[in-house]
Amino acid sequence: MFTRYQGKTKFIWLPVTVSTTFSEKGLVAFASGYLIEATATSAPSVVVGVIRHAIAATDSDYATARLVEVEVPVENYVMWKVDVTSGLVAADIGLYQDLTSNLVVNRAASTYDVVQCMKVITTTKGLFVLNTGLAGCGVIGA
Repeated sequence: MFTRYQGKTKFIWLPVTVSTTFSEKGLVAFASGYLIEATATSAPSVVVGVIRHAIAATDSDYATARLVEVEVPVENYVMWKVDVTSGLVAADIGLYQDLTSNLVVNRAASTYDVVQCMKVITTTKGLFVLNTGLAGCGVIGA
């Protein structure tokens, strides 16, 4: 779960993929002009921000084309508190890491470099900045 810890963000409304479930406070990315949950192989260039609300198959508008609220950083170095696969240590600070899912950082992977570690809270939780959009400096491939 990506929870804003420090920095300026704003909420924008973006088109969501119809009939797709989303986890609350998960990273979202664009695919074919619509939001999907970010994955372990999402490139930083397509990651947009954090979806504000969960979308369940039981929602009344689940199968309806619509816009959903997404929290996006409006300055560099907005920090997000995020769960991490086990083993986060001080030596990870400053390193870029990938995702395990749209809710969890994979500290052992660094192919797509979606986030950068800024602080270790515990071995399974840290503060990260998104390496996305125009401010991103990591891999920006497909």
